Amino acid sequence: MRVVIQRVSQAEVKVSGTIKSNISEGLLILLGVEKDDNKDDVSWLSKKISGLRIFNDANGIMNLSIRDVDGDVLVVSQFTLHARTKKGNRPSYINAAHPNHAIPLYELFIKDLENHLGKPVGAGEFGAEMNINLINSGPVTIIMDTKNKE
Repeated sequence: MRVVIQRVSQAEVKVSGTIKSNISEGLLILLGVEKDDNKDDVSWLSKKISGLRIFNDANGIMNLSIRDVDGDVLVVSQFTLHARTKKGNRPSYINAAHPNHAIPLYELFIKDLENHLGKPVGAGEFGAEMNINLINSGPVTIIMDTKNKE
């Protein structure tokens, strides 16, 4: 699983011009599921993100987690995070999981985050054409991949 995490002061996702979900201060997570990802990837990633200390404390130091600030989370599926661009100019998405494998892991990731946070998590619509509006706070943007746990 690969994610792009953005600390935001607000974010919303629209499907067909209608707001599907929106959040105030928190995290916008773009999630790409790879064909060999599994429940262990979901568990590691959701736990890691819920404890990631990227919010400022009273001294302006990034020392607080999403749980500490009681922030919101919005998860949007994005298979293009697994684009391969080595050959030619047209990206290949051969490593991205097919929907029958990706959707259950996407849904499990959201549920797992909800369990870690103790509150609902907003989401886009898997496979839909979506528009995302956000205000990146910081800016803070972090990329994580369960195949490279750094």
